[in-house]
Amino acid sequence: MKTYKGKITGKGLKFGIIVSRFNEFVTGKLLEGAVDALLRHEAREEDIEIIWVPGSFEIPALASRLLEEKKFNALICLGAVIRGDTPHFELVSSQLARGISSLALREKIPVIFGVITADTLEQAIDRAGTKAGNRGWDAAISAMEMANLYEEIRKK
Repeated sequence: MKTYKGKITGKGLKFGIIVSRFNEFVTGKLLEGAVDALLRHEAREEDIEIIWVPGSFEIPALASRLLEEKKFNALICLGAVIRGDTPHFELVSSQLARGISSLALREKIPVIFGVITADTLEQAIDRAGTKAGNRGWDAAISAMEMANLYEEIRKK
């Protein structure tokens, strides 16, 4: 039986991190968590590129453009969509998930969904480094594991 498992290391890998400026008080913490995870797992600062977009809705479009450049081993998409009083939350969160999922399915590198969708600001803050861990850290761990797993599968 042959089993494949990705290693959680950033050594020798290049990462693109796309982060939404909207709700930056949350996304900034997600970014801090992602960068911390990468650096603690042997990624080098010079192998991490951070690209800010106006809002979460713009993440898939920019990710698509970055994927054309073929310079990263993984893309990490970070954002925070917080429910408000209008249907805007449903529109943005569903289109965002669909866009990132579509890219992840068609591309040859991992495209990681590190976006918080929350009903309240408190829930978002909890997932950005307080009670519920840091979704940015989790996304970076997934990016490293999946990038290494993709490489293992390519070698077979």
